[in-house]
Amino acid sequence: MVYRAAENRYEKMLYRRVGQSGLKLSALSLGLWHNFGDVDRLANQSDLLHYAFDHGITCFDIANNYGPSAGSAEENFGKIFHDDFKPYRDEMIITSKAGFYMWPGPYGEWGSRKNIIASCNQSLKRTGLDYFDIFYSHRPDPETPFEETALALDQIVKSGKALYIGISNYDAEQTQAITTIFNDLKTPYIIHQVQYNMFERTPENGLFDVLTAEHKGATVYSPLAQGLLTDRYLNGIPEDSRANRQDSPFLSVEDVDQRLAQIKQLNQIAESRGQSLAEMSLAWDLRNEVVASVIIGASRVSQLEDNLQVLDHLDFSDSELAQIDQITK
Repeated sequence: MVYRAAENRYEKMLYRRVGQSGLKLSALSLGLWHNFGDVDRLANQSDLLHYAFDHGITCFDIANNYGPSAGSAEENFGKIFHDDFKPYRDEMIITSKAGFYMWPGPYGEWGSRKNIIASCNQSLKRTGLDYFDIFYSHRPDPETPFEETALALDQIVKSGKALYIGISNYDAEQTQAITTIFNDLKTPYIIHQVQYNMFERTPENGLFDVLTAEHKGATVYSPLAQGLLTDRYLNGIPEDSRANRQDSPFLSVEDVDQRLAQIKQLNQIAESRGQSLAEMSLAWDLRNEVVASVIIGASRVSQLEDNLQVLDHLDFSDSELAQIDQITK
């Protein structure tokens, strides 16, 4: 059956400008970090992408190492894109990144010119795309001069392999340093992808100030703190949950135990707002004007359906924000 996008797909979604650039992003992006690897059903991946696009999500966030296995998220996205989304390419923002480990030897990670350009070429081949809308340096390289990384990213744009450049996981000082280089090069660097949620507020300690002063935007990953900022753990730890997996490096039973009292208090505020905790958590991220888009993950369509309800209630009272600060800081 031929996929045809919903005609009303733009009626409800909000689109937010990235800094002072000309680009707008859907307030919610779909991230392919989890659930899009070669261990996951392709039919479910297709359903998720279709539902997202049908509801105005135009931004799809990938990286070269997403899977598992590494690279498989790009390959699977490429298959679905080729079959279903080619007519809609100019309505989509497709991003990828380079910097984390991808292949053995000294050139398979970090921020050298060799790695950045080779990674971009590999990612374009895996996805079958002609270009990425945004290509990111996924993490700062402590051993490579920022000028080398910046020049490699600048070349990617000038060679037509990306429209815009972003960085990810750089701290405030590193962001200022590489931004100065991009400004001198006149590279279309517009965005920083960073972890941010009610429990992880490090970007408030300088990074958001740099982005605001430099007229750049942010896109946020892990807005639900790996599931902590949902109702999943309110009544115990489900057997099939991420926290209960012995191999999960991101969330543990101890993490849940330490945060449970806070989670329950936050849930009470969400209920008083007529929202789920997840919806309130996404709205809290979007309250910040520097945030152009919040990246959500999903393993099933119903999760996307729930998260999209955040658009119905994005405003906060001063009292609500003060209560959240008191609970989480």
